[in-house]
Amino acid sequence: MTTSFDAMRDKIRDGKGFIAALDQSGGSTPGALKAYGVGEDSYANDEEMFGLIHQMRERIITSPCFNGDKVIGAILFERTMDGEAGGQPVPTALWERGVVPFLKVDKGLEEEKDGVQLMKPMPGLGDLLDRAREKGVYGTKMRSVIKLGNEAGIAAVVAQQFEVAGEIVRHGLMPIIEPEVSIKSPERDAADRILLAETLRHLDRLPKTQQVMLKLSIPAEAGLFQPLVDYPRVLRVVALSGGFSRSDACRELAKNPGMIASFSRALLEDLRHQMSGDEFDRSLGGAIDEIYQASAEKEPA
Repeated sequence: MTTSFDAMRDKIRDGKGFIAALDQSGGSTPGALKAYGVGEDSYANDEEMFGLIHQMRERIITSPCFNGDKVIGAILFERTMDGEAGGQPVPTALWERGVVPFLKVDKGLEEEKDGVQLMKPMPGLGDLLDRAREKGVYGTKMRSVIKLGNEAGIAAVVAQQFEVAGEIVRHGLMPIIEPEVSIKSPERDAADRILLAETLRHLDRLPKTQQVMLKLSIPAEAGLFQPLVDYPRVLRVVALSGGFSRSDACRELAKNPGMIASFSRALLEDLRHQMSGDEFDRSLGGAIDEIYQASAEKEPA
């Protein structure tokens, strides 16, 4: 496991490509299925719903174009981690393709306060982290949301993220800290700047041997997060699409050296349940190529 874990770290640190976000949870699954061409009348309960989303994810993971040449990592929902793809446990199937597996661990968001939404409590987190490590997962992801440039709110978000990240590190996993700034925020640029200052403050407190990853909204000002990209205690900075279309997200991402994509909706937006195998693989391959170009070559396709 240690050798594999070190190889995964090297892949994330040095690999050219991006991280696919395949971690839609219960609240966002109906929307993801609808976009995929599967309406709510296609399932009667949560089990059937999660079964259908797993079929979509398995189709993605086993597609010939979904491999470590351009996709260096994939973020999974817990049920996906526990499932199979191509007859193998999903983390194993991913790593055999050269794709590093991560796990979404947050349980959703609290109600808005001070212009932000903190993460809900995560009972049983330690047991989940141990299980993930045993299954060959390299790291985790957890999301908060920032809607306004409120200093107290953003400070609370960053403090919570780093506190939970400490527990994740103690369980031998790499945390992806995701304080998402809403691209619809009327105070987006101010929020970006407060977030940058708070994140640097917490990074300065980390032991010199410890690293985290950051998943951030593409900043309103191109290059604003360069100090985080260059920070030695940050393994990698990845960008969420945040509601941008793929073309817009890729165009904006390409303006930010060192940041690579970790897109969900922008990766999957053209995929449909009704596609033939060849159509599906062609569409997914085109999306992967476009996102890779913006991430690794810094050129919008």
